[in-house]
Amino acid sequence: MSLTTDAVLDEFRAAGALLEGHFLLTSGRRSPFYLQCARVLMDPARAERLCTALAARVREAQAATTIDAVVAPAMGGILVGYELARALGCLSLFTERVEGRFTLRRGFALEPGARVLIAEDVVTTGLSLRECADAVRATGAVVVGAAALIDRSNGKADIGMKLTALATVDFPTYAPDEVPADLAAIPAIKPGSRGLA
Repeated sequence: MSLTTDAVLDEFRAAGALLEGHFLLTSGRRSPFYLQCARVLMDPARAERLCTALAARVREAQAATTIDAVVAPAMGGILVGYELARALGCLSLFTERVEGRFTLRRGFALEPGARVLIAEDVVTTGLSLRECADAVRATGAVVVGAAALIDRSNGKADIGMKLTALATVDFPTYAPDEVPADLAAIPAIKPGSRGLA
């Protein structure tokens, strides 16, 4: 199944997950748009539909590569990683922050040389993907690429690996001292796993 960017964004709209306002992103940047993936993924049928389409894109992008495991950064990437691993027929693991660094816990382990795909819900700067990949590489496993439902950096995020996204968008983001006056006039909120909502 192939989905266009518009079809993916329609799924977000239908779930009430494409928000407009003034948002403080996890990266520290500001934006008039926020993608609340938890609302999209709370519907198992929608999560399966989106992640199955993403898995098809991954198969095309990684045609000659066997993927042994999908590893996602907690918290946002866990459901995407699970559904993606299910569609790809491999293991699903996640990393958690311990003393500020991502690490595998809960008995999760990767064999040296295991081929791993890193999964995330939304990519803005790519920092979580890079940190998760570092944790995977520390085990001796090989990172073969990354996958995300949405690349909101429009391909500009430097993640240090090939990224396969279900949809690529160009939502504006601003440094705190560069926020346009019309956006600055709206109180900023911080939704998501590290915010208030």
